[in-house]
Amino acid sequence: MGVQVEPSWWTSGVWEGRPIREFLERRDVAAAFRFLHARGVPYGTIAALVGVSPNRAAEITKGTRQVTAYDVLERIAVGLGVPRAWMGLGQDGMGDARPSFDREVNSSADLLPVRGPANGRPDEAPTALARLRTGLDEALASSTVAPRQLDLIEEAAGEHMRIYPAAPPEVMLSRLAAECTEVQILSRRRQPAAVQARLSGTAALLATMCADALMRLGNVDEARLWYRTAIHAADDSSDNRLRVLVRAQAAMLPYYFGDPRQTVVLAEAALALMATPSSSAALAAAGRARALARLGAVEQARQATLQARHLFDRVGDDDSDTAFRFPMKRLLFYLSGASTWLGDTSEAYRVQDEALRLYGPSPSVAIDPALLALDKSMCLVRDRRAAEAAASALDALATLLEAQRTEIVLTRASDVVSAIPVRHRGSETTELTDYVRACREHARTLAAGTAALDL
Repeated sequence: MGVQVEPSWWTSGVWEGRPIREFLERRDVAAAFRFLHARGVPYGTIAALVGVSPNRAAEITKGTRQVTAYDVLERIAVGLGVPRAWMGLGQDGMGDARPSFDREVNSSADLLPVRGPANGRPDEAPTALARLRTGLDEALASSTVAPRQLDLIEEAAGEHMRIYPAAPPEVMLSRLAAECTEVQILSRRRQPAAVQARLSGTAALLATMCADALMRLGNVDEARLWYRTAIHAADDSSDNRLRVLVRAQAAMLPYYFGDPRQTVVLAEAALALMATPSSSAALAAAGRARALARLGAVEQARQATLQARHLFDRVGDDDSDTAFRFPMKRLLFYLSGASTWLGDTSEAYRVQDEALRLYGPSPSVAIDPALLALDKSMCLVRDRRAAEAAASALDALATLLEAQRTEIVLTRASDVVSAIPVRHRGSETTELTDYVRACREHARTLAAGTAALDL
């Protein structure tokens, strides 16, 4: 790990003309990190020692992120070899284990001095009460997230949502892991209700992005578990719109990798929670319409399509590529699937062309246009244009960057092959089949050489 931290530095070290111990007693973690870096310890090593990401270590060093959580301070003290008592953390079995509020009160006699001086010196009562109050303050402070720290966590989640749709899923999973870890640590401790609600809301968004990335990679079992976590976190946040959003997003998984009937169930659960119309409710309705069409429930699918359009007209989002937004091009993306499965190819072609126009010639979100092109290929199969369908599907895959040729698009391309009658499968179909197989083999090779994500 390179240069190691010497315990003697904390007893004899000086920073900015003062003993480093003074900074430790104030729990000035930024000063401690800069002190170590000045002595040749890389920030990456510091981050590894205290169990935070390099980005978090940099933010702490710059002062843009404060450390107030008791368990994080404990981890820093242990990782850097700082005497715990210097940071007000007790001595880990070498004396008082925690501030006075954390000591067990063995009998009511411990509180007797508050009654007055009859039990001892006149100053015993206020002194004991002051100790109790100080300990209580410390215990509450150790379980409260600093406002700026919470703001930074939410800002980071917002940035992830901005870049998520265009980024390869494996890249996003590694970036999301650090944020999930931090929210997990903070959520393990008692937080004030308002703080916990915000943490749970952020956890729901992060978990949903993790689930979606895993779905795109075809890791269905893990995606299902992450969606379950996202639903739990959203419910804990008490944010009704978020509860609708997470369920609407979770409904995608069984549509692509499972039973579309489950998509209908989840979408209807999302709509049942709708207190007021929202873009997430429009998403749920559109997802329900697409799944019903795939199930062959023609009239129900048409009614669901009308509901989705009606909701979107009231509350649809403006054009945006940010995750979890539902602009017109996303609505058309879903309605393309519904028209395709209903066999209404003329309407499907029209919707697909309009959606692709809105995505533009160089879309930042490449996966949606690719899936639209694969919907078009399914329509071409229905119109008995098998060779054109296979060629169109192959082109949709080939135009994607390698990291974006994930299982979700490969499965849809395989659906195109399956839909082509055997007697109509020519060289174009063989070429598409071989290309899909090669993409999957390459993905397996890469996965075999990559360590599993450890969250």
